[in-house]
Amino acid sequence: MMNRILLVIMIVLGLTAPFFAYPVFVMDLLCFALFACAFNLLLGYAGLLSFGHAAFFGGAAYVAGYALKEWGFPPLLGILTGTGFALLLGTVFGYLAIRRQGIYFAMVTLALAQIIYFLALQLPFTGGENGLQRIPRGELFGFIDLNNELAMYYLVLAIFLIGFGIIYRTIHSPFGEVLQAIRENESRALSLGYDVDHFKLMAFVISATLAGLAGATKALIFQFAALTNAHWQTSGEVILMTLVGGLGTVFGPVVGAITVASLSHELSSFGSWVQVILGVIFVFCVMVFRRGIIGELQHRLSRRKG
Repeated sequence: MMNRILLVIMIVLGLTAPFFAYPVFVMDLLCFALFACAFNLLLGYAGLLSFGHAAFFGGAAYVAGYALKEWGFPPLLGILTGTGFALLLGTVFGYLAIRRQGIYFAMVTLALAQIIYFLALQLPFTGGENGLQRIPRGELFGFIDLNNELAMYYLVLAIFLIGFGIIYRTIHSPFGEVLQAIRENESRALSLGYDVDHFKLMAFVISATLAGLAGATKALIFQFAALTNAHWQTSGEVILMTLVGGLGTVFGPVVGAITVASLSHELSSFGSWVQVILGVIFVFCVMVFRRGIIGELQHRLSRRKG
């Protein structure tokens, strides 16, 4: 029941947000929210901690930007190209990393992601530290000008809702139940006959693909693919967003992404002290909301009902 209420609130706020907030900022929040939801599918439901998800987010942004700028792809095809790249990259990374567990899995994903960061820095078409600039937004279906902020916003909202819907359906499917069983007791799931590595790989690929969808969409919004999108710090930020919102909850990553991204924006005037302030806030949230904002809210409501 609570999830349905939160879904209605999210859709209503999404539809009305550009009328009381800066559309580009809200679009940025939607991209990070989708990124966090994709990461939560991997960590919150499969129990796999990846330190390399920025590779899919940033890599898809570069590929989508290049397809739009140099190949003249229409907007949706450009986004799908970047997303497809994230799918392929996620398959390769997942195949290499999935047989490792715990900190070894995390370190392998981090090492692989650093390769993508190095390529983004060195390859000539990426623009190096300057990033890939002047990515055209183009026209949706040949007649909707995406340079119009309102049109661009509702395209981003539609992409977010589609991505969120895929994650929601995945979580509430037999596949999602098996993932949670693997997270809780991998040996038990293995003894029941499940191919654990196959399920982990599928979860990794789905998560990487949707992270790439978020990154490709972000490149179209800002008409710019930045090197910071592929940096390991971006992987750290999405972990923070997921934990603050509520690990293993449907709407927690959305709330966490909005909270962390909004605080980063509002505190940007403090310069390098932003990370220190965010760290203090994170420690406070962990101490007060041990299950995350949404997780703690759901726990207290269930206790009251009990």
